[in-house]
Amino acid sequence: MDLLQITFSVLAQAPLPIKQSGFLLDGATGILLGVVISCLLIATGAGQILRRQPDSSVNPAIVQAFIRRVRAWWLMTAILAVTFMIPSPLATVVLFFLISFWALREFITLTPTRLGDHRTLFWVFFALTPAQYVLVAMGQSQYELFSILIPVYGFLFVAARIAVAGDYKRFLERIAKIQAGLYICVYSLSYAPALLYLKGWTDPQYEQTSTAGLLFYFLLIAQLSDLLQFVCSRLLGRNVIAPNINASRTWEGFLAGTGVTAVVGAMLSLTGATPFNPWQSAVMSIVIAVMGAAGSLAMSAIKRDRGVQDYGTLVEGHAGVLDRIDALCFAAPVFFHLTRYYFTTAGG
Repeated sequence: MDLLQITFSVLAQAPLPIKQSGFLLDGATGILLGVVISCLLIATGAGQILRRQPDSSVNPAIVQAFIRRVRAWWLMTAILAVTFMIPSPLATVVLFFLISFWALREFITLTPTRLGDHRTLFWVFFALTPAQYVLVAMGQSQYELFSILIPVYGFLFVAARIAVAGDYKRFLERIAKIQAGLYICVYSLSYAPALLYLKGWTDPQYEQTSTAGLLFYFLLIAQLSDLLQFVCSRLLGRNVIAPNINASRTWEGFLAGTGVTAVVGAMLSLTGATPFNPWQSAVMSIVIAVMGAAGSLAMSAIKRDRGVQDYGTLVEGHAGVLDRIDALCFAAPVFFHLTRYYFTTAGG
């Protein structure tokens, strides 16, 4: 009970990324949300039209995959919008903590463990993972610690704790598996809600702009690039990037989807939800799209190695949580550090 009291007292003192009053969902972010909802309405309508087409003209498997992805987008947008309606960013941090926890569970379940790993996993799930998000919720004052907690202290702890268990069989493989899951599902993803704690910037139209729009922009571009690369690969694809890993991803789809994502990113900069001008937003969109594609391929390689189709069965359209966030896990830390560097050099 004492530990819980300390944790909640720390979180209660966590700094807000914007003014103490008002929602995270400010004017600029509201416009961005409106754009997303409009696009989802159009995509939903397009999916219904395509579903009524004869099978000879449209591949029904592609149409069904598209519809499921759009439905998953509706769910994610609704949940994120609700968290933005709360004045404190803590709700969003808790949401990402739960996503990380479930994704790590899927990852560990996919890779068999031995009895000697169970106590190590207890500490990974119920100490290291919450600690990472508590540090995120404490804001940029704890940046130095939350940026090294898992890749330094967490990795050393995992190796030492498994060694103490006394089971040396497949020792290197076991610690590498747990470390990889901890790094991808928890550490990397935690950089997404950490965007909320970067300092805001002044927008002439909306006075003070929160960083909620920055997080929403990142999530939108990451998911949009994944969808565009999927659609372009189906329509234009000829040369598969890695046939033995993911036969649906092609170079043509990757380049075309990334290009369209850059254009969309440049247009979204006009909403005022980000500090970037159009060309900067286009470059950021390209970075997110490239890292997202790398994440999807890497996580697909893990699934092929384990001989499974999906990581789980929770999210409609992408089976498991980890199937839905694989692009986010690789893109989040890169986007965070580039944005933080931008604020440092440009002065916000």
